[in-house]
Amino acid sequence: MRQKIQNQHPDFIHSFEGKQPYFFEKDGLEMKSSYTSKDTQDSNILNTQAGIAPYLRGPYSTMYVQKPWTIRQYAGFSTAEESNAFYRRNLAAGQKGLSVAFDLATHRGYDSDHPRVVGDVGKAGVAIDSVEDMEILFHEIPLDEISVSMTMNGAVLPILSFYIVAAEEQGVSQEKLSGTIQNDILKEFMVRNTYIYPPAPSMKIIADIFEYSSKNIPKFNSISISGYHMQEAGATPVLEMAYTLADGLEYVRTGIKAGMSIDDFAPRLSFFWAIGMNHFMEIAKMRAARYIWAHLLTQFNPQNPKSLALRTHSQTSGWSLTEQEPFNNITRTAIEALSSALGGTQSLHTNALDEAIALPTDYSAKIARNTQIILQHESGICDVVDPMGGSNLIESLTQQMIDEAMKYIDEVEQEGGMTKAIEAGIPKMRIEEAAAKKQAKIDSGEEFIIGVNSFKSHLKQPEFDILDIDNSEVRRKQIVRLEKIKSERNAEATAEILNQLRKAAETGSGNLLEICIEAARRRVTLGEMSDTMEESFGRYKANIRTIQGVYAMNANKNEYFEKAVALTQKFDESEGRRPRIMVAKMGQDGHDRGAKVVATAFADMGFDVDVAPLFQTPEEVAKQAVENDVHILGISSLAAGHKTLVPQVVKELKKLGAEDISIVVGGVIPQQDYDFLYQNGADFIFGPGTNLPKSACEILEKMMP
Repeated sequence: MRQKIQNQHPDFIHSFEGKQPYFFEKDGLEMKSSYTSKDTQDSNILNTQAGIAPYLRGPYSTMYVQKPWTIRQYAGFSTAEESNAFYRRNLAAGQKGLSVAFDLATHRGYDSDHPRVVGDVGKAGVAIDSVEDMEILFHEIPLDEISVSMTMNGAVLPILSFYIVAAEEQGVSQEKLSGTIQNDILKEFMVRNTYIYPPAPSMKIIADIFEYSSKNIPKFNSISISGYHMQEAGATPVLEMAYTLADGLEYVRTGIKAGMSIDDFAPRLSFFWAIGMNHFMEIAKMRAARYIWAHLLTQFNPQNPKSLALRTHSQTSGWSLTEQEPFNNITRTAIEALSSALGGTQSLHTNALDEAIALPTDYSAKIARNTQIILQHESGICDVVDPMGGSNLIESLTQQMIDEAMKYIDEVEQEGGMTKAIEAGIPKMRIEEAAAKKQAKIDSGEEFIIGVNSFKSHLKQPEFDILDIDNSEVRRKQIVRLEKIKSERNAEATAEILNQLRKAAETGSGNLLEICIEAARRRVTLGEMSDTMEESFGRYKANIRTIQGVYAMNANKNEYFEKAVALTQKFDESEGRRPRIMVAKMGQDGHDRGAKVVATAFADMGFDVDVAPLFQTPEEVAKQAVENDVHILGISSLAAGHKTLVPQVVKELKKLGAEDISIVVGGVIPQQDYDFLYQNGADFIFGPGTNLPKSACEILEKMMP
């Protein structure tokens, strides 16, 4: 065989003979161009078996051979009626479980009639204010047959209560419910920011959910410890894995501190990974995570081997999807889904091709779902347990990721655990540094994104349908339903249960979930429960910190970087001060990767940069921009609220006589909305994939005479 290849490709064969592999850096790890058995000869992970601790090759002995992973579709938008219809269509088309996305008002504990959420209701998920909303959401969906995953952390108590009561009134008892509630508040303080209460009471809530679930909802996973949003915020796969496992350790200690045995709740813990475009590293990450978790939990002396098994849901990356040439996103999602399956996920959500532009349509969701069905039924990967096991590359990379992740876990442990590390700002800083480094490499062309900074097409982009939601109409309908619920319920019973909840929050006695379930039965709304607990717990406000120098260190190959620096110096000479920009996110969207990267990049280019607090109203943002005397207001949008919030902030600036402030809008904005935003005060619009130094040059060139 070698002779045959050599005759056909002699130059290829000779080019590698006698040569050493070269080394390169990839997402923070040093990798090689080729691997041999020598790279695994000292490894202690090779002699492992699926279904047996430490579970490196999979948590179940037969993995997909007998049962493939569960196909989920993370979805929710507009009203409960619209989302219910979408779920039922998906289930009829082959989906096996539901994964519910809630709108940002719900996440942050506000009813839809609250003045702070005017632009958020029904936009990035479904609006849920009450048990009635939850009953409509699952209408004609048998909750004793369909597992339900709910991405909820801040308002976890009312949402889980509504789900339990909705099932109850459907005739399904608690012990028959299956699925997962995310309930992972620590990562919210690190990256996603949809928190409500400070860390200490938030951990009390988690302990109460653990306790109640272990006794009453035995088939339901009481937490999904999530790394997904860490990677989406910029973490490398190693950072994502390390910090997620460190979060898991903190939750385990919380459960034990609450008086539970490790075996009471550990078997129902689950994890949630992001799966990006680093194919081999994502496979190795999932294997390494199972190995580390099993070893970390041995310190708690579990008697049930299932307590050591890491089971996980995965989701393909949203950040890797591009607005430019969006049909390329189908290929990206397929590669990421394959990585997840080869890594051994237990369930998977595949993102749709249009999610860098707007919420997915039925058609794009079907393509995403069929990607999984094709992998399960046509590729053959379900026929073998751990298909990548034994690969010199995968086994070596798995060991390397174990070693590197343990360094970060040890750092967190030395700080006193993840809560202390978060208070010290360590994980957030490392993730933001990784995000800035990644963006600089993309902007300089050092890392390829096809269709964005390389292999750009000059063909006209085909048009396709974009899902557009009338936010004001959704909010109107929700308010009508809220008013009806409040007018028909027993006022005395409502006041009595809210008083019980208030006392439990004040004293720390009683199980908060148990009380909230009774409150849900009495038709107390999500906002009322949240407000009542906030009286005692308070509402958490994050400290705004920015980093400098990381982007500049990695932008040396960017042709626009030095030009932007020169333009800021020219502006300084002309105006007597440097150009000043304030980067702001309005509404309840806490995804701030884009805003933070813009802030650090513009600071490194010579701008004076202010970062507004999260969750501001347009009025608050305009007031701060004027007080800070900025030249530019940068508005970061991800949650589809731009058509409501941008005109409002422009209106507020005019009231303050600050029409001369340039308005820059960036983020996930469909092209069809550009004209609307320009007509309503936007001076610049930059979508996903924007080269930041180039955008800085465009802004400065227009601002200077």
